[in-house]
Amino acid sequence: MNLGKIKSWIETKFLFVVRKEEDFSVITSFSISKKRIGLLLILFFMVSFVISLFLARTLLNKWFDPAFQETENTAKIYALSETVDSLLTEVKAKDHYLNNIKRIIAGENPGEEEVSSPESVEPLAGNREIDLYKSGEATKSIIAEFETVNIEELNLGRVSRTSFIDTYFFPPVKGVVTSPFSPTSNHLGIDVVATDNEPVKAIADGTVVLASWTLETGYVISIQHSNELISIYKHNSVLLKSIGDVVSGGEIISIIGNTGEQSTGQHLHLELWYKGNPLNPQEFITFN
Repeated sequence: MNLGKIKSWIETKFLFVVRKEEDFSVITSFSISKKRIGLLLILFFMVSFVISLFLARTLLNKWFDPAFQETENTAKIYALSETVDSLLTEVKAKDHYLNNIKRIIAGENPGEEEVSSPESVEPLAGNREIDLYKSGEATKSIIAEFETVNIEELNLGRVSRTSFIDTYFFPPVKGVVTSPFSPTSNHLGIDVVATDNEPVKAIADGTVVLASWTLETGYVISIQHSNELISIYKHNSVLLKSIGDVVSGGEIISIIGNTGEQSTGQHLHLELWYKGNPLNPQEFITFN
């Protein structure tokens, strides 16, 4: 087929006539070529795409934006957590008040009552930690890069939960948390067990500031995020990013592994540091 035939085929016109059913008289008519039909179709698809993109980002974002619902759920969890904490405080205060009333009625001194602190409560058997992590010199050297005071002087628990309420954190892996965050035992992160060769993803946008190997923690990668937040991923089998690489939230950065002397099984050790202080990743990320 030569160019002349192609041009003739494109410029072929069609005549559309609208007639009355009763007497077949012509109401209106118009002609259109294949070229114009193609242009109209392209314009239609472009307008449809722009409208769909606008709706997905505004009115329909709760159905099309994966981070929207997670952000909404995170905000609700924080609100419920604050409500529960307030109710627990009020219940303890009322219990203490009632116990003092009972002691006064019994002729005892209300000041003799000893209020047990959370630290003195023996943890339940089902909540005991599985020791997959032990502190070492390599870990201490990495921690020293992000803090200026001793572990005992860190502002543990003083970071507001609402600091990242508008930020969506991607789970680095889906699995089971076998060892929770426990600063008192120098376990400044959590251990997550997942399937073999599970890819590890960045929790948010950022820049890789550490990609190295240590004897104790194996392959380690760390990402600097906005708002002075740093995430650290340890015991990887393979690192897929280098220092200086810019990564997006949810992007694969390594493969889960069992490297380093501190690892007793395949898992990911994840740490979050905010302004030189460790955070509990489970307060911001869902792993199951």
